[in-house]
Amino acid sequence: MRNKILAITLFSLLPLVAAAQSNEYFKWVDKDGVTHYGDSIPAEYAELPKEVVNDHGVTVEELEGKKTEEQLEQERLDNELRVARELQKRADLALLATYLSVDEIKLHRDRRVELFQAQSRVTELYLRNLERRLASLLGDAGNFKPYSDDPDAPMIEPDLAEDIRLTRETISRHESNLKKFQTNEDQVIARFEGDINRFKSLKGIE
Repeated sequence: MRNKILAITLFSLLPLVAAAQSNEYFKWVDKDGVTHYGDSIPAEYAELPKEVVNDHGVTVEELEGKKTEEQLEQERLDNELRVARELQKRADLALLATYLSVDEIKLHRDRRVELFQAQSRVTELYLRNLERRLASLLGDAGNFKPYSDDPDAPMIEPDLAEDIRLTRETISRHESNLKKFQTNEDQVIARFEGDINRFKSLKGIE
């Protein structure tokens, strides 16, 4: 029984013995450039960078101190730059995998542009028809209030007023669509121009 208790006691002391034999200390340099060593770090130095050294003075681990606002901002900028470079690398690989020549890029661009131009032509035609319809409706409404200056003119019929309102709303909606198509066309041209320039750069084309 005594041997069993002794074995348990010795086993429980092993971590303490190992820690005592490791002889690891902290090393840090204060704001005055003075190097300090110790088995613990005083509170006033807790935020400084520090090293863990063994009994031979060899560094076995480096511990960062509290980072300044400038360091944190620099880390953020470095991370953004790393992400941007990775995204550019992926975009370059996709560009080279998609096209074999500048002419292929231009052909794809022209097809996309033609799609928006076709949508614009259809919308412009529809708008001209709507504008003619609105002019006709307003001509009919000219004999009624509130379009007529005649104080004795009757109030416009509800169906005619509603027709004018809906026609104006439809014109406004299609005018907005027309602007969107034109904006999309400009954006596509600009994007493909960027792809062409990047493709030339990657391929070493003048």
